[in-house]
Amino acid sequence: MRYKKLVLNIMIAILILYSCAKDKLNQSALGLVDESTLANKHGVEGLLIGAYSLLDGVSGGGSSFVGSWGSAASNWIYGSICGSEAYTGSNPGDQPPITSLARFESTPSDEGGNLDSKWRAVYEGVARTNAVLRIMRQAKDISPDDTTEIHAEAVFLRAFYHFEAKKMWNKIPFVDETVTYSAGNYYINNDTSWSFIESDLKYAMDHLHLTQSSVGRANKYAAEAFLAKAYMFEGKYPNAKPLLEDLIQNGETAGGNKYELVNYADNFNPETKNSTEAVFSVQTSVNDFGSGINGNYGDVLNFPQNGGPGGCCGFFQPSQWLVNHFKTDPVTGLPDLGHFNDKNVTNDEGYASDSIFTPYTGTLDPRLDWTVGRRGVPYLDWGPHPGKKWIRDQSYMGPYAPKKNTFQESQAGIYSNAEGWSNFNANNVNLIRYADILLWAAEVEVESGELNKARDYVNRVRARAAESSGWVKNDDNIPYAKRVTYSQAEFDAINDPSFTDIQPFNWVVRKDLTPNQTWVLLSVKSDGTKVWNAYDPPNYKLDLYTDPWTDKAHAQQAVRFERVLELGMEGHRFFDLVRWNIADAEINTSYFQKEETRRSFLNGANFKKGINEYFPIPQIERDLSVDAHGVQHLKQNPGY
Repeated sequence: MRYKKLVLNIMIAILILYSCAKDKLNQSALGLVDESTLANKHGVEGLLIGAYSLLDGVSGGGSSFVGSWGSAASNWIYGSICGSEAYTGSNPGDQPPITSLARFESTPSDEGGNLDSKWRAVYEGVARTNAVLRIMRQAKDISPDDTTEIHAEAVFLRAFYHFEAKKMWNKIPFVDETVTYSAGNYYINNDTSWSFIESDLKYAMDHLHLTQSSVGRANKYAAEAFLAKAYMFEGKYPNAKPLLEDLIQNGETAGGNKYELVNYADNFNPETKNSTEAVFSVQTSVNDFGSGINGNYGDVLNFPQNGGPGGCCGFFQPSQWLVNHFKTDPVTGLPDLGHFNDKNVTNDEGYASDSIFTPYTGTLDPRLDWTVGRRGVPYLDWGPHPGKKWIRDQSYMGPYAPKKNTFQESQAGIYSNAEGWSNFNANNVNLIRYADILLWAAEVEVESGELNKARDYVNRVRARAAESSGWVKNDDNIPYAKRVTYSQAEFDAINDPSFTDIQPFNWVVRKDLTPNQTWVLLSVKSDGTKVWNAYDPPNYKLDLYTDPWTDKAHAQQAVRFERVLELGMEGHRFFDLVRWNIADAEINTSYFQKEETRRSFLNGANFKKGINEYFPIPQIERDLSVDAHGVQHLKQNPGY
């Protein structure tokens, strides 16, 4: 990724955005670098790095800037907000076009430009991969083996970018390196098949190396995983099954390590990224050059406010619907598949941060507290989440904060860097995790009737989550507490009005209690009396499915539910609902019907079956598809 800025300058000179106006496409840029200058191994490798660099959805600076939070690799807007896992966040006046997307009211005019940002990013990615393939053919110093490898990596990336467009808009243009602008066929988008994506991924799977010299490059198994994912989206379960079985038995990372589940939290920690669970990830880095653009720019809005990590901007707040999924049966430790949303996990909405609050005492799946920031529970190493103080508009967007995209306080300045109004961080975006592979395999077994094999795959995922060493606990506050006390006398000394080193929202851990207990100073009265809030450890209980699965509908429900628990806030949910063909029922009945009583901005929201499964193609892109004869080639999706 350190080459991103250098490669950007090259790309600006030689690449032409496919979404630019056609009257400009055939004009030579000032200072154009002749392709022959790059038609060598070094130049082609630089172009390939440039194609990789756009995986994060953001590239460039100034007038060449492409992408923003609308094109984030995490798909937090489209996959999670539109998939019911999160509210827009912030306040009513900030980024209302995202709220329009959450209500399924976006139009082709694309207010806010989020959809066009995504379109431009993925098709610039396609353009970059095609430039690699086209210019590579002119090079004379690339060996046959290297040619095959570069070709395989390029078409893998091209498949990824087309895949992103396909799941967003369905009818899309498929563009290869042979397409010329004069041919006028780039804009034709009447092909809804997956054959182009399948073909590129099959080539990549058959020709990519098993291991790579750079951890961020795609290997054979990454291509195999994306091909399996394509089959899952197509509903081709028999095609996906042997690929998933091979990945489970033999799959390895680009570094040559066998796929394995790791501590759940390690998947979202920049210090432990690229683990054995990372099948393919977007690589991020910070503190390498001034713009911070190599950091996770697409998620730059998604940090708590006022003293929390990042300091801005309060977006992407987890929904109560999502939080309620994590309740478990106090006896069995299993989720409540049918009635999880009948009663809320207790939250602090309506409580000031300096008022006493007791978090939910019922049993919970521990993955909740690596997914959602909620009051009283350690927020990484930042101490217990203070509630309203960190929430921009609690009454409008609820009491929760995102967590998987955040860096630790001890990592500030190392895995984060402040640029302008917010922080960038080096937390990779996991496009496919090994847990995803296991849950796809479970889904395939349900469809083939092997219900107990599906249960075993689900249990492998649950067993990792049930490992108590990975749970959020009060002990996590000890290294960063303002004080740790070992007796009642030590705590009384701190509580004395004359002791002023402890300020509101500092925390103290008492080691003399069993279990250890965290106390947060909420306020200091005028007479020096301190008001404390004691937080008990969360009540976690998660167990495996032990009874045989005999009913297909129950098994299917359990597998789909597990995807929410395991992959919540990772940008997958909406696209899962669409590929399962249940988006209308899940969003309207399971989500909107209850959430509009909790969140006023969702009043009257409605998902329209047959329309909202795909997003409107930005009108600006359709306007740019008009040819010399006035024919508009890019067709709009139905209903828009």
